[in-house]
Amino acid sequence: MERRTGPALPGDMDQRTKLERILRVDQAGEYGARRIYQGQLAVLGNGPSGETIRHMAEQEEKHLKTFDDLLNERHVRPTLLSPIWHVAGFALGAGTALLGEKAAMACTEAVEEVIDAHYAQQTQALADQGVEPELQETIETFRAEEIEHRDIARENHAADAPGYELLTTGVKAGSRLAIWLSTRL
Repeated sequence: MERRTGPALPGDMDQRTKLERILRVDQAGEYGARRIYQGQLAVLGNGPSGETIRHMAEQEEKHLKTFDDLLNERHVRPTLLSPIWHVAGFALGAGTALLGEKAAMACTEAVEEVIDAHYAQQTQALADQGVEPELQETIETFRAEEIEHRDIARENHAADAPGYELLTTGVKAGSRLAIWLSTRL
């Protein structure tokens, strides 16, 4: 969201459209995260990192339910890209898990770094506009859990994954693209 003060200019989004975009992209992100963890669990669920991944997946399920409820309460449609995120999220989770536990953790670390910045920007924009204090609090709570996931991934040697720099750069770029697209479509 933009951080400009002063009168609205022609072409500026109204408050309702800005809020719809926030809810749409956040629901899409939590949906994608659920699918990533489902992919990781399909490969690593019975291994040593299974319980750790399940813990993070359970938190993402709560986030998704919250945003699903908010979409319904506020009559906001989800992103048109949900079928793509369904397949892409699972493929990303399973694909990185097939590279090993450290690669799965590198994927988690990269996604959560992008989400941390995204949620921080959203809450700041809402605060700057003086709107939606309950939504700000929800996003900040979820942001803290996303940071926890990033830290768990780091503690589980994400940086030791094969091709770490290439992998995390690609995942971050894909996550930013998914955010941009889901906000708009």
